[in-house]
Amino acid sequence: MAKAFGDTNGKAVKKTIEAYEYKDGENTVRLVGGVLPRYVYWLKGSNNKDIPVECLAFDRELEKFTNIEKDWVQEYHPDKKCSWAYSINCIDPADGKVKVLNLKKKLFEQILTAAEDLGDPTSYDTGWDVVFKRAKTGPLPFNVEYTLQVLRCKKRALSQAEIELADAAEDIDSKYTRPTPDEVKALLEKMAAGSHEGDAGGTTDSEAVHELGQ
Repeated sequence: MAKAFGDTNGKAVKKTIEAYEYKDGENTVRLVGGVLPRYVYWLKGSNNKDIPVECLAFDRELEKFTNIEKDWVQEYHPDKKCSWAYSINCIDPADGKVKVLNLKKKLFEQILTAAEDLGDPTSYDTGWDVVFKRAKTGPLPFNVEYTLQVLRCKKRALSQAEIELADAAEDIDSKYTRPTPDEVKALLEKMAAGSHEGDAGGTTDSEAVHELGQ
């Protein structure tokens, strides 16, 4: 679609995504929208930050590795393994903003189990606040444990303000658009040459902070 001359930026606009920051101790979030299944590789960029590159061998819809699309990361970094990286939008009650919650696998499994009794946590009317604790279990970054506080996960209808926030939020699929094999290859070539713009899913380095241990 053509734009008016004065409306153009003259360059690609980077997408910035605000992610929920896990903190030690108790955390509370309200999940909204759908869950985005994906696996990503974490590769070192030129500034030594971890850059997420989507594993195209994994099918988001089927939630399985189909290997239908070319996985260029294996060509450039055959030693790398992809990691579980499911995400969902959430309302952070601390500041009332909608953020991306990059789920931890064990925490997600606990939420799924609790949902068998409590119902869908994303429902506007009968959903529930997800309350969990984060605790360090050792000196290394991956020495972290997440425990759902099931008895504190109370059903609560969203307020009108929260409903408006959830409705206005960009959906999680749009925040992390699935790149094409050509886009992944181009990113890997930039990284090999010592430069990069961000990840192949449309986000920038500010979202590429990876906490080991799921």
